[in-house]
Amino acid sequence: MSSTKEPESKITIADVARAAGVSPMTVSRVLNDRGGASAETSQRIILAASELNYRPNPFARGLRSDRSKAIGLLVPDITNPFFPEVIRGAEDAASAAGYNLLLSNVVENSKREEELIETLLRHRVDGIIVCSPRLPDAALHKALAPHRAVVLINREAPNEVAGTIVTDYETGASRAIDHLVERGRRKIAIIAGPRSSFGGKSRLVGFRKTLVAHGLKAQGIVYCDPTAAGGQTAAAQLLAEAPGIDALVCYNDLNAIGAMKACRAAGVSIPGQIALIGFDDIPTAELLSPALTTLRVQKREMGEEAVRLLLSRIATRNRQHGIVIVPELIIRETT
Repeated sequence: MSSTKEPESKITIADVARAAGVSPMTVSRVLNDRGGASAETSQRIILAASELNYRPNPFARGLRSDRSKAIGLLVPDITNPFFPEVIRGAEDAASAAGYNLLLSNVVENSKREEELIETLLRHRVDGIIVCSPRLPDAALHKALAPHRAVVLINREAPNEVAGTIVTDYETGASRAIDHLVERGRRKIAIIAGPRSSFGGKSRLVGFRKTLVAHGLKAQGIVYCDPTAAGGQTAAAQLLAEAPGIDALVCYNDLNAIGAMKACRAAGVSIPGQIALIGFDDIPTAELLSPALTTLRVQKREMGEEAVRLLLSRIATRNRQHGIVIVPELIIRETT
């Protein structure tokens, strides 16, 4: 049976105005809480809008107010346990400020990242947060330039391009090496994650500098996808190419989980023969057997701070720039 009822999506301010017997401008002022009408008229307009099931289009409203009350959030891989906590923190902070959060999953694809940044611009978001972007600086800055306000997580940028929430991965990596050396480890290899990762490059700087400070050098460095499968493949390669290694430092906890699997398959005990350190402290890390030593990053707080910084930049344009988070070494059973 077909219905003659007008679809909800086609109900406009003009329809509400006709039903209430007022002008569209009066409807707009009342529904946007800008006054200019008597209590009786306001009540009549609100009743008419309710009866017609009128729902304002936030983006159309944004065309008039120059605000959509929406912000975009891009993450490289929503299946990586690091990012749901960032998303939750961002969602909580956005909701508290009366903003909607539009989430986009980049799936570790720099071309898709570029396309999604443009898509969010067409949706007229008030600003965007990009987590761990993979685009090179020139391409990233060009893509971000048209946006009103931008915050980058785990990527540095000039103040005129974006505010930044940066993890001090160099210090975290240094603490990891110091800890391994204190435990008597000398033949340390590195699972370095993606070559395009800004955070991965910062980790490598810290690893290398601290190894040199201890009179050591990396026994091997292998790049890989930031996944358990990537870590397993990288660890298997290192075990084959550098059989004397006694420690592995991994780009993230997922790589470390894969490395644990590779060690078990090769009959290598952890931590007896090889000590293992991850990064991020995802929820699974302490549930592993043995429990994973890792560098903890406050992920939920990172999402909250990113939204606060973005809203500040939306309101004041480029006032506050960078926030630096230092990872905390969490010592468990793998070292």
